[in-house]
Amino acid sequence: MGENAAMTGGLAADTSAALRATDPRGPLRSAVIVNPVRVDDVLVRRRAVETELAAAGWPAPIWLETTTDDPGTGQARRAVDAGAHVVFVCGGDGTVRSCIEGLAGTDVALAVLPAGTGNLLATNFGVPNDTAAAVRLAIEGDRTRIDVGDANGQSFAVMAGIGFDAALLRDASTRLKSVIGATAYVLSALRHLRDRRMRVQITLDDDPPLHRRARSVVIGNVGRLQGGVHLLTEAEPDNGHLEVAILAPHRLHHWFALTWGVLHGHRDVAHMEVLRASRITVASDRDQPRQLDGDVIDPGRSLTITVRPGALELCVPRPER
Repeated sequence: MGENAAMTGGLAADTSAALRATDPRGPLRSAVIVNPVRVDDVLVRRRAVETELAAAGWPAPIWLETTTDDPGTGQARRAVDAGAHVVFVCGGDGTVRSCIEGLAGTDVALAVLPAGTGNLLATNFGVPNDTAAAVRLAIEGDRTRIDVGDANGQSFAVMAGIGFDAALLRDASTRLKSVIGATAYVLSALRHLRDRRMRVQITLDDDPPLHRRARSVVIGNVGRLQGGVHLLTEAEPDNGHLEVAILAPHRLHHWFALTWGVLHGHRDVAHMEVLRASRITVASDRDQPRQLDGDVIDPGRSLTITVRPGALELCVPRPER
């Protein structure tokens, strides 16, 4: 949007004490980062955002668009430098993750405006899909600080994975996702059920390495995957640790047993081992697809992950009384 630079200057120049209120429900500066490729109704969403903010007495936000070269990190840092207290992010999981990289370690709150197919962070925290409702949540809801994972220098807040999970995300048809939603991931998964297992060495904190044959290793800060599947029932986003799920089905009936256990919320799931650590290294015997928060990154043989406790402030619904 052409007025971005001018709006940035106006936001940075405004030093009104009222706009620097410490009350999280008072009028706060904000910015909206939008991915124009993933969001096809930008003007409609813009009207919804600005209407809700104006009704709450908040000043007009700065609007920033992502680009191919900068999918959100630079825009998030610009918003922080401009004095924003809340950054709304409107795009898919990759856009949200990129903005997390720019906001982690600051006191600026992230507010998700779901616009993708997976919407992993929003789903795990009960953020509504409706734009106006999501804005009201940021105005009237709560804030919570959550841990952020660092994987080979890149941030994530939901899950990282190597193997099968990344392969199904990589090969899910964009066209099908736009038509049938999360079912596209199921169709992609079926294509990979017979993929060869990998040999992995997994090191957790200071423990001796574990050696496994696995189809996938998923490291989770929260528990829900695409389609609302609750993979990690004991994951907590603010305990300074990550759950490590080793998925090791070998035959087709192993997949059925594993899927049955996950879908029914069983604590002990066949062909899946769940461990916990704050420092994790996964090394495979060959290159594997890899993903962070549903965003496929370059393939590789390893993931090295550490936790940054409480690094991100997130807008969430108020707890039910």
